[in-house]
Amino acid sequence: MAARRGTKTRKAKTSSSSAKRSGKNKPVPWGVLFWLIFAIFIFGFFIFNREAIDNGIQIVKNAFSSRGASEQKAPEVKNEGPSAQTPVGQSPATQTTVAQQPTTQPAITPSDAEPTKPPDSQQTDQQDTQGQTGQNPPSVQRPPETRERVLYFIQVDRSGSISRVPSNRRLPVSDSPMTDVILALIAGPNAEEKGKGLISLIPPATKLLSASIRGNTAYLSFNEEFQYNTYGVEGYAGQLRQIVFTVTEFSNVADVQILIEGRRIDYLGEGVWVGSPVSRDML
Repeated sequence: MAARRGTKTRKAKTSSSSAKRSGKNKPVPWGVLFWLIFAIFIFGFFIFNREAIDNGIQIVKNAFSSRGASEQKAPEVKNEGPSAQTPVGQSPATQTTVAQQPTTQPAITPSDAEPTKPPDSQQTDQQDTQGQTGQNPPSVQRPPETRERVLYFIQVDRSGSISRVPSNRRLPVSDSPMTDVILALIAGPNAEEKGKGLISLIPPATKLLSASIRGNTAYLSFNEEFQYNTYGVEGYAGQLRQIVFTVTEFSNVADVQILIEGRRIDYLGEGVWVGSPVSRDML
């Protein structure tokens, strides 16, 4: 009996020790290990990419908020009058058109109609108001500024003698006063000057081509007609006096050089010298 008990005791100890060894060597399930590693990976990924994830979440929120704002319904147009309901599916433009349809107005009798024309006093008030507020007063144009110039013409007395006569004339102020004076001289005397018996010996077809001042000398270029005078020597001398005395009225001009078509000639007609600048003392 004792031997059997000892044997049973050894068997029990052997089985318990084997059970302990088997419990220690039992492998861990692969599924649990996989999910444990996956959880650790997700947690680390979230920790290292937290800022990027927050930005992505904010972008998604903004997208949903903008989409919600764009999908807001347009304000409903309420129709007035009997036809207050609008068929489903009509556009806002159609609804507005329906709302703006005129309703039938009652006929206006002659007693209710207002006069088509206002009284005379009312028309006058309206015209005065328009004249004061609607229209600007016409601008006042000032006359051009003028200056008195001296032009020399010719006067022939009863004995036939020729004399030069100054005539004061007001001409518009410009940047080329000498040119203006010569052109006025070539045009001849006006009505008042003709009434005083003044004439011009400058040939009627004369044209001024250019005018300039170099030093104290005025250079005047005329066309070919300037050198053809029908009055002979007295005519040539008279036209030259008119030009020289008129131009030397300017304080900065002492003499005049006559040119024909831009070139210098020696004489006008028969013996009137123009080959060099001519002054008053030479005439």
